[in-house]
This record gives sequence, C-alpha cells and structure tokens, in this order.
Amino acid sequence: MNPPCTHVHTVPEIETPLRIDSFLCDYLGIMSRSQLARRQARFFIGDREVKASRKVRPGDVVSMSCMDVPETELIPEAMDLDIIFEDQRILAVNKRAGVVVHPGAGNFEGTLIHGVLHHCNELISRFPQDTLRPGIVHRLDKDTSGVIIFAKDVGAHEHLARQFHDRKTAKTYIAVVRGVMTHQKGSVIDRIVRDPRNRKRFMSVEDESGRGRRAETTYRVLRQLHEAALVQLRPVTGRTHQLRVHMKSLGNPIIFDPIYGTKGEQHLLLHAFSIQFTHPDGNKMLLRAPLPDRFKQYIRCCGGAGPSGVQG
Repeated sequence: MNPPCTHVHTVPEIETPLRIDSFLCDYLGIMSRSQLARRQARFFIGDREVKASRKVRPGDVVSMSCMDVPETELIPEAMDLDIIFEDQRILAVNKRAGVVVHPGAGNFEGTLIHGVLHHCNELISRFPQDTLRPGIVHRLDKDTSGVIIFAKDVGAHEHLARQFHDRKTAKTYIAVVRGVMTHQKGSVIDRIVRDPRNRKRFMSVEDESGRGRRAETTYRVLRQLHEAALVQLRPVTGRTHQLRVHMKSLGNPIIFDPIYGTKGEQHLLLHAFSIQFTHPDGNKMLLRAPLPDRFKQYIRCCGGAGPSGVQG
C-alpha cells in the first residue's frame, strides 16, 4: 500500500500557462496521468481546491493530495547495465533495444527500472511517492536503444524534468531509414494525433488542422546507402513516436519498425545517440551512447563502410 501523499510546489516563471495537472505531471514529472487517476488526485491553489483544468500562474502555491491505493511493488532485479555516467545526483545508461523502461501492461518484470533499482537501491526510499517510476526523467520506446538519464534524488528529478519540459535539452538520434531521401536536410513540422483505427499508432496531420499536438523534427542525411539512408534526427518537441511518425510521413520509414514500417528479425534501427543538458549542480553535460553493432552490420550489408559525420 502507498501512503497518502501530498506535494506542494511554488510555480516558477513559465513560458505558457499550464493546467495544474499538467504542471505537476508533465512539467515536474511527479507521477504519470494514470497514477493520478488511480490515486484520485485532488488539486489545490493555496487552501482552495480547484479542478485539474485550472491554469496556474507564476508564484501560485499549488498542492496535490492522493488517496491511499495499492500499487504493484517494484522488486530490484540484477541486470547488466551499460553505464555511461554516474555520480551522486544522476545515472545515465545506454539502454539496449528490446528493454522496456518501466512496468506497464504486459511488462511487470525485467524492465530497465528494475535493473536500475538493483544498482541504486536507495532510489526506493528517495522517491516514496512514486513507487513505479522512481527517478525516471524521460523515456525511450522499447525497441529504441541509447542514452537515458535517471535522477537519484527529488531535487535532481525536478531540475531535469523542467529542462525536458522547457526544451532546454538537445537530443540527437541516429536512424537507418528505407529508400532514398528526397532532401539532404530539412525539418518536419506538423501535429501528431493518435490513430483512431489503431490505438498503438500515431499519425501526422496538417499543422493548420488544430488537432493533436505540435511536433517538430530536424533531419540530416549522413550517408545514402543502397535503398536506405543513415540519418541524424533531432527532435525539437518530444511527442510519443514522433521520429517514427515523421520519417514515415516523409516516405522513409525507419528500418525494422513493426508499427510504421515492416517488421524484421532485428530491432528497430533507431538509437538515442546523445543528449546535452545541464547537470543539477549547474555544469553543462554532453553524454553519448556508441552506435550499436546492429547498425554497423546493416550498413555494411547495404554497401556502406560505416557511419560518418555523426555529431552530438
């Protein structure tokens, strides 16, 4: 059983007005929206209870209380973590393709957070109000490999979560896509909505439609291969499946994408190559995860000697 929880925060200067649930859930990353629903969250500005849709303003003292409800307990599991960087405040791991970041439907064991908890068992006590996602700042899809960061304390988590929400981080992905790219570089700007015919998929719609959430990706061709291309992708926004949807919208789906392309024997050829951010202690950091062997093998099969021109 989880104890009743209360979170109190003062709203900082923010660029655009946010709903109180978005401020606590998306901006600060305290817990997921499904957890808010399960724990029957109530929201307050000062001493007055407000609806989840109430917009907050800089200087507001906002709080949230949650009911005592049972949660699935996370049991640490030994896992061979590929650690990129670690200190007292953060941990950065090179996630393998095929590994789920945290428990969800059909994945209650063997997730990356299980292995992180075995390596940093103090996370459970440092995040008593988040028993399913302690320290998780951002995510990668199951079949996407690469660098992912975990916070080791609440202060570090809030510091990093604000950067992701405010787009103060710079992430670079490497992908192998099908076909010949029409342009050597460019950008995709549209809106992304969930596909009404398949809840596991998302789709691109015209920016003027007003539907969905605005999404922007810049791309650059690193090497044109035989019937494929090695590309560098930089997401300006961070929507679910954004890079996969945008490459499909260009007519160049990512190789081995089981949802937006053609499923293959290998994992999706999408890799979170680098991330630039500000450490909770104030230092600028750039962390990289080397390109996996599966990329190099595919590139050789397509007649390429290997990746070149990759920039963090």
